[in-house]
Amino acid sequence: MRSHLLNDTTAEQYRRSVTDGVERVAAKIATTERPFTGVTVDALAPAIDAIDLDKPLHDTAAVLDELEDVYLRDAVYFHHPRYLAHLNCPVVIPAVLGEAVLSAVNSSLDTWDQSAGGTLIERKLIDWTTERIGLGPAADGVFTSGGTQSNLQALLLAREEAKTDTLAKLRIFASEVSHFSVQKSAKLLGLGQDAVVSVPVDHDKRLQTVALARELERCKQDGLVPMAVVATAGTTDFGSIDPLPEIAELCEQFGTWMHVDAAYGCGLLASLKHRDRLNGIERADSVTVDYHKSFFQPVSSSAVLVRDAATLRHATYHAEYLNPRRMVQERIPNQVDKSLQTTRRFDALKLWMTLRTMGADGIGQLFDEVCELAREGWKLLAADPRFDVVVEPSLSTLVFRYIPASVTDPAEIDRANLYARKALFASGDAIVAGTKVGARHYLKFTLLNPETQASDIAAVLDLIAGHAEQYLGESLDRAS
Repeated sequence: MRSHLLNDTTAEQYRRSVTDGVERVAAKIATTERPFTGVTVDALAPAIDAIDLDKPLHDTAAVLDELEDVYLRDAVYFHHPRYLAHLNCPVVIPAVLGEAVLSAVNSSLDTWDQSAGGTLIERKLIDWTTERIGLGPAADGVFTSGGTQSNLQALLLAREEAKTDTLAKLRIFASEVSHFSVQKSAKLLGLGQDAVVSVPVDHDKRLQTVALARELERCKQDGLVPMAVVATAGTTDFGSIDPLPEIAELCEQFGTWMHVDAAYGCGLLASLKHRDRLNGIERADSVTVDYHKSFFQPVSSSAVLVRDAATLRHATYHAEYLNPRRMVQERIPNQVDKSLQTTRRFDALKLWMTLRTMGADGIGQLFDEVCELAREGWKLLAADPRFDVVVEPSLSTLVFRYIPASVTDPAEIDRANLYARKALFASGDAIVAGTKVGARHYLKFTLLNPETQASDIAAVLDLIAGHAEQYLGESLDRAS
């Protein structure tokens, strides 16, 4: 079994195996005609259930043959221009190369003696990002597994900085369309069910600062502690960006930690055209960024950034075998001192390879393209009487629903839209997401692929309308 260990004696076998795998994936990507095959759980599960994991195949080529049947053939391919569903981006080649390098070397970014240069590369990228945000010379941060972890750590720091022993008094303020991880973080941090105050949004799905001011004032009057305000720069459902400068003013007025969840909108940090949409983010105490959303990086690649590096001490725990206190005195850099994780992948390498190959402008150009595509898509929807579109896009998301000419029952229209999404997924021709606006069901395009064209959007809209009309026609037949 030692023949499978990667070392000096197996380097050639490693090269052959990885090359074989890369060639198969490359061939798949080159010939994929639809984002999905439409396979069902019931059809695929038996093939996987039938595999006996206690009877290995002993050969990576045979394993890859099997993988074709249980994964590669039916995978959802985000690179396809008609994958329009969730916040999943196609990835850039330099980042995929970085993924191959980091997996083989397998550095762990918790301590210097497990990563050496990896530690310094991650720190350089953190400094680069905080400079792009404008957090100032005392800023710092660390890479994380994703936006949920970044939000959790930011709110942990905010909780500790609130300096109260009565957790039940702490309140977090976020818009009614903020990410669910805000509520999840409050629960994990031991705060009460009422800890998160939901603030109404305006017509453009942006947090209403008048309502926020009112809630902050009420919090003070009730003897509670306004622990943090979470402003969102790119909501999951609408891509909306909260009014960051006004929120910063209120946070300063009430002495409240300001966290900006820019997991989606962080692509604007590299934008050549729309960077001003993030104005005010530089006043945040902490910021979440997801490079694996709008920097075209493979999952996972995220970070939490803070204005004051000293606040990261709230995540530090000294273990004698790992990061004894003497290392601080000896100025040995340990990223575990800043992180909720211990063992941690060198995900920063992917962004490093991307920046050193394409540059920030290259990333920004790609993100600008999808923002412009969303603008074109909005014009198509606004001009099409078959659809109702909710808001003009701030980033690259469109929320809309099919409105039949002959049906007025909202519940029936809901069912038609739900059916259209399900039927489209089953066909594999395209994939779209769904959400609710108020009590009604809507569909959603999340546009993160610069290869997607307005013609793709128009074609998918026709497919949606066709499926919805089929459902309504069958529904009328059943009723008669």
